[in-house]
Amino acid sequence: MTPFDASGDVDAVALRGLAESVLDAGAAGLVALGTTGEPATLSAAERALVVAEAAAACRLRAAPLLVGVGGSSTAATVAEVGALPAGVVAMVVVPPYTRPGEAGVLAHFRAVAAASPVPVVAYHVPYRTGQAMSLDALLELAAIPNVAGMKLADGPVTGDTVALLAAAPPGFAVLGGDDAVISPLLALGAQGGILASAHVATEAFVALRAAWRDGDVATARRLGAGLAALSAALFAEPNPAVIKAVLHAEGRIATPGVRLPLLPAGPDSLALAQSRQNSLPSGSAITM
Repeated sequence: MTPFDASGDVDAVALRGLAESVLDAGAAGLVALGTTGEPATLSAAERALVVAEAAAACRLRAAPLLVGVGGSSTAATVAEVGALPAGVVAMVVVPPYTRPGEAGVLAHFRAVAAASPVPVVAYHVPYRTGQAMSLDALLELAAIPNVAGMKLADGPVTGDTVALLAAAPPGFAVLGGDDAVISPLLALGAQGGILASAHVATEAFVALRAAWRDGDVATARRLGAGLAALSAALFAEPNPAVIKAVLHAEGRIATPGVRLPLLPAGPDSLALAQSRQNSLPSGSAITM
């Protein structure tokens, strides 16, 4: 997420501190300018600042940085990935709004991946883009050269989800993007998650992944249930309003501000999220 200061500007100091804190808590890497980062309301200079601060934190810890890019224009998306700094990964959203059909989406990613100087992670989020994708199309997308993985945020776990995780090609990373169902996705073989909720419970999400990896089913189930409840509370209002409210209450960012058309979270949403956070398993259940 992108913190703002009291004047409404990007708070670079808070951004760097937040990036460093989640990496130190065990996050494998960062995503800058995803939906949670409010990129649509940032100027070009502000987006560059966000990427620079996140990249600096990642370099110090040898962690990967994904940068959200893309839109409805293939040519513009190609230009965006071409302008990315070396060493990052481009997280490219399925073209939104235009609903180009599966063949159009695949042609889009072939063009972007072929032109991109950095690896591409596809961001499949149909409730935002309006573009559904069948299992066959997702597997075809996974086979495109230079497409290294997918942020999968297509809602509930289905038979197609199971089949995708079983049939994805070697070296292709499926990363869960719907926070409330990350536990079953990890159980089915997802390599990790890109999770807004992990801003406020980083260690618990890291422990959840470790528990499924190590076959500690009892711990994974306890953590998964608690984190699903927390995620539901954090998404009770449009993202990232509640997450910012929690981080502000903890003193980790200077304000809970979001930019219009988003509105700040209400006190009831903040209280529920804090209650769910305080109810997470503790002690040995989140020891990594």
